[in-house]
Amino acid sequence: MALAVTVVAAIGLALLTGFVHLVMPGYLPFNAMTTVWAAPHDGPAAEGGSDTWLIGDSVVRTRFDGAAAYDVRSGQKRWEYLVPERAETCASSADPAAGVALIAHREARPESKDCAGVVAVDLTDGRELWRTTGVSAAFLDDVVTTGGGLGVLLDDGRLRAVDLKTGAPRWTAALSKGCAPHGLGLAPQQVVAALMCGTEATLAAFDPVNGKARWTVPVDARRGVDADAVLSVVSADPPAVRVHEADGGAVSAVLAFGPDGRGRSRIDAVGDYGKISTTVVEDGRLYALAGSGSGQGGGPFSGVVAFDLETGGELWRKGGGGDAFDVADGRVTVVRPSYKNGDLMFVVDAATGDEEDERAFRDRVASAGGVLTYQDLVVVVGGREGRPLTVYERW
Repeated sequence: MALAVTVVAAIGLALLTGFVHLVMPGYLPFNAMTTVWAAPHDGPAAEGGSDTWLIGDSVVRTRFDGAAAYDVRSGQKRWEYLVPERAETCASSADPAAGVALIAHREARPESKDCAGVVAVDLTDGRELWRTTGVSAAFLDDVVTTGGGLGVLLDDGRLRAVDLKTGAPRWTAALSKGCAPHGLGLAPQQVVAALMCGTEATLAAFDPVNGKARWTVPVDARRGVDADAVLSVVSADPPAVRVHEADGGAVSAVLAFGPDGRGRSRIDAVGDYGKISTTVVEDGRLYALAGSGSGQGGGPFSGVVAFDLETGGELWRKGGGGDAFDVADGRVTVVRPSYKNGDLMFVVDAATGDEEDERAFRDRVASAGGVLTYQDLVVVVGGREGRPLTVYERW
């Protein structure tokens, strides 16, 4: 009798353990994300030396000494590129449509702070296409090249546009005297530069065909912008610039403009949606991660908020937190690592904010520096055991 009771108890314990295991985060069918592969650890990272892009069915990662591409499904390395000898990367930018990346680099020994060298790399096979020196690439990480294959560099107080695949010169455009560039954005319709001209922040637009100046306007004519404010171009079409005054000044917002430079809308960085961090512009909308605005007037909300850049009005918000997100194919994919509540991925409709999917990660994510989506796969940049990127699939 005692033996029978023991056997029954053991079976019950086994069934209970199996059930608990099944419903643990990441173990419930149709509600889980499982690890497919993770990239090898990078070496010591240089500032601005890491970016990740999807090029066809390859995921390309820049690192401190170059770049490497992997098959997004298997993780097999397809190619590797090393920057010139005794150099390290400090910034990079890619045009996925053209399949070319610009990688800025500087001398590592002796250490140099100037990113004076730039190489163009074919993202399909890792071949170096061309290189140039003597440029000032301090803000190259803000460059967004167009599908037409245009690259723009800063060269001694002027913008220099080149053919992205050959490096052949297209045009040059002089910047106003005393103006320092803080950000650059490219679109098929125009090139947009955020400039600090003495104590005035301005936004300037140029023709992408010939570099002719189209208009220059103050970033915020009514309130003004501090000379030490951080400026970045979040979109060239429609033109939009983000301003952040580190000392808590009046301007901390995204300001959008019309094609003629006239101001259209203002989206404050802090509101009842919390404090905005990461932003993405897609189809005339600004998508932003927002979190606690403690001490700055923000509310308790934490999640993703969508705004209409035409009016500045809020379109929808989706709570649940998040470290990073991706906007592609009409969907917003958010990754939310959480020791307390478990690591989650949720997907919402980009137009309405309606939830379409939510899944738990089986393996610990810990943090996410970026998210990319490819068919049924999700690429999380950083986050797992210090790996530069990890690929997950729906289960």
